[in-house]
Formats: sequence, C-alpha cells, structure tokens
Amino acid sequence: MATNTPPASQTLSRGIRILELLADARGSLTIDQVAQRLTVHRSVAYRLLRTLEDHGLVTRDDAGRVELGARMAALAAGVAHDLQAEAIPELTAAANDLGMTCFLVVLDRDECVTLVSVEPRHALASVAQRPGTRHPVSVGAPGKAILSALPPALWPADLPAAAREDVAQAVALTYATSHDEVIPTLRSVAVPLTLRGRQPCAIAVVYVASAHETPSIAARLRLCSTAVRDALGG
Repeated sequence: MATNTPPASQTLSRGIRILELLADARGSLTIDQVAQRLTVHRSVAYRLLRTLEDHGLVTRDDAGRVELGARMAALAAGVAHDLQAEAIPELTAAANDLGMTCFLVVLDRDECVTLVSVEPRHALASVAQRPGTRHPVSVGAPGKAILSALPPALWPADLPAAAREDVAQAVALTYATSHDEVIPTLRSVAVPLTLRGRQPCAIAVVYVASAHETPSIAARLRLCSTAVRDALGG
C-alpha cells in the first residue's frame, strides 16, 4: 500500500520527520539528537527546528531541549474532528464499563495510528495508549480488525501467513485479539469500525489482565462501534 517515491520537497519532508521523531521520543531531544536521528548536519536541524518553533509546532526549554509545541494539539484535534467528537463519549463509556483503556485507531498506509484514547475513570491501574502511537497494520488486534474490513487485495503484499490466518479468524469472529505483539505482556481486543466514505478504523482496548471474557469485551466494543457509526450516518 505504501510507495517508495521520493518526497516532492526534501525540506518539508525533513520537517515532518522531526515532528514524528519528537512524537515518538519518550522525552525532549537535543538539537544534536535530532540531527543525528535525521542524519543531517546540526545547522540544518537547527534551521528546521527554528521554523517549526516559529509556527508553535515545537518548543525549546532553557537548556535548548526540544519537544512538541501546544500548536500540535490543536492540529491533532482537527483530524477527523467529527469522528473524534462522536467517538470520545462512547470510548469513555466503554473504558469505564470494562476498566480498560479504550482507543480509536485509523489506518495510515501500512500502519495503525491511535487517533484518540480514553483511560478508565476508577480503575486501580490502566495501560496508557498515547494518541499518535503507530505500529504496522500486520501486528496487534487493531490492525487485524482493520484488515478484516478490507478485501485481501488491499492487504500489505508482505503480510505474513500467520497474520493472514489471524485476519481470517477476525472475519469469522467479527473481532480480533492479540497478546504480546505490539507491547510485551499486553493484551488487546479490537473490532472494526466501517464508515461510509472513509478508510476502515478500529475500536480497541489494551490491558494486562481482566475478569472479562474476550467475547464479552468484543461485544461491548461492538456496541461502541455501532453507536459511533450510527451517529455519523455510516
């Protein structure tokens, strides 16, 4: 599904890559770290960061370390705004009912991206799922749930045989599961969310252990998916 054509603008591509690096980082980065990860000279990284800083997309602290700026949150909120607005109340209800972090995943070429995530209100412990988190569509319950809503011709050409079997099972069950795939020790259950005129999405939960049986978790997520689809006229 992805292409290997070179970017039309190398400068723009590098700026976007910096934002991706900062989003994936567990904390702030120095300019030297950004330059190293981007494989460019420090002066190039500095100019790119200054431009992003001028637009409020990144910010620097007194020590010169860089992190994403508040403007990024405003941009993120505008992505599929109607979908986020309808999904958040349903995700919140499901998260509280199940005592698990519930999140909405969208397809970005051959990757899954968490669009919005809600942690349960009263759980003693829950797993965080940061918006913007991405992983290959071939691993994890959300990716397999999304693929189950797509014809095989649109699956990644290099999708492993084991993953194809998992997707076929997800089609039969109408939900997908995973354990120890994306993050060690964690489990996930996901159901597809199909909306008219959009790429398939998935609604999922992530957890370590639960008293809920997998089919009952999936049933609750299907209620969430149906509510969001109906609200959007999908």
